[in-house]
Amino acid sequence: MTANSWNPAQPWRGVMVATTLPLREDLSVDHDAYAEHVAWLIENGCDGVVPNGSLGEYQTLTDEERARVVRTAVDAAGDGARVMPGVAAYGSAESRRWAEQAAEAGAGSVLLLPPNAYRADEQSVRAHYAEVAKAGVPVVAYNNPIDTKVDLTPALLAQLHGEGSIVAVKEFSGDVRRAYEIAELAPGLDLLIGADDVLLELALAGAVGWIAGYPNALPTTCSALYHAAVSGDVATALPLYRSLHSLLRWDSKTEFVQAIKLSMDIAGRHGGPVRPPRRPLDGAVEAAVREATEKAVAEGHK
Repeated sequence: MTANSWNPAQPWRGVMVATTLPLREDLSVDHDAYAEHVAWLIENGCDGVVPNGSLGEYQTLTDEERARVVRTAVDAAGDGARVMPGVAAYGSAESRRWAEQAAEAGAGSVLLLPPNAYRADEQSVRAHYAEVAKAGVPVVAYNNPIDTKVDLTPALLAQLHGEGSIVAVKEFSGDVRRAYEIAELAPGLDLLIGADDVLLELALAGAVGWIAGYPNALPTTCSALYHAAVSGDVATALPLYRSLHSLLRWDSKTEFVQAIKLSMDIAGRHGGPVRPPRRPLDGAVEAAVREATEKAVAEGHK
């Protein structure tokens, strides 16, 4: 299989959309709308979905809501292997329980942050991933040292992979140089693009998947960009990337949830409100997101 062919034996590869979660005006979860969104993404060129990530506002969900989101995604995707639920939690035992719930629902893999209630040391990180791996579902590590203050360095990732705790990493550090060191230290570890605004750089460096934000609004164009980039078709990928970059960079900003939901609204999808403590965008930030989205739509991206 090539990097741009979805393979149920390695279901974490390809365009895996970190899905937004549709909320009603009273901020309850609209599970029917979520099911429609998951099916629509797959119909429009995406390979799978990542429910209960930060973009899905998992921190604000009750346990019942969080479990139902996973079941809804599995049912809507048509193949549970296409679903990679986020299983982050403060405790390793709780993360393992979420991984077991994902496996029972039929998901093909899970996405796991390191311990993030404090700045965990390497031994704690290794124990955390080993515990969750006991659930028996492939674990994708999520390296986000910006928000978690725990850095899954290439050397630590190589240890985790060598211990059998992870199969891939969502790399969100923003340091594209790490791709080459990860490949040197852990050649069997799959590199997944973790931020939309480094897509081209990491694709050319050997990434085999993208845990993506902006396909929530523009799945067809984003999928075309990804496939061109991973196949080395720079002549196709670079103009698309330049055209979209003013929008893609919002995936790496503090307001990424609100920004992507606003872009969805502008592009004709239901983005809708967010749950507190997040607040709707206003002022200059809203204007910038709106301008970038309207530009993308006017240029024919969809």
